[in-house]
Amino acid sequence: MMLRNVQPGDVETYVRMRCDPVMMSELGGPLPREGIEDKVARDVAAAESGESFILMVVPDESRPEEVAGNVVLWSHEDEESPGETLSEVGWMILPEFQGRGLAKAAVRELLERARRQGRWGLVHAFPGATNGPSNGICRSLGFTLVGTRDVDFAGRWLHTNHWRIDPATELGG
Repeated sequence: MMLRNVQPGDVETYVRMRCDPVMMSELGGPLPREGIEDKVARDVAAAESGESFILMVVPDESRPEEVAGNVVLWSHEDEESPGETLSEVGWMILPEFQGRGLAKAAVRELLERARRQGRWGLVHAFPGATNGPSNGICRSLGFTLVGTRDVDFAGRWLHTNHWRIDPATELGG
């Protein structure tokens, strides 16, 4: 498995991840197809500038054209503490690649990069409260369950588990 920055040609992978009812079942349902090109362009710019890690998961380095999903780390204002910033990690793996450990490996690699860079501080994850596989990834990598939180994702309020990890000292699994 390898991670690479998002590229303009990743539009169809984004459509598959964000506009599919199965992929988006834990995230409030599919997003509209319109605007995906703009989202990819914004993500490419954020990745190229170093503002965010927006990385595509390539399961087999010998087939770099095949993408399984993505893993992302970005900072934003904390909805519960206005004026404070938090770093958040999220991931999506397409159905045909699920169950192979790719998400866990991708999140681990992303957190290792965050540790090496030393700029992200505590990293938070907000998987849906009923998303067993994503909560399992958090647990297995050494995140601490802080509690639950309702979060805004693409204009939808989701009930999530709130996990936190310090990549510098707590990364396990």
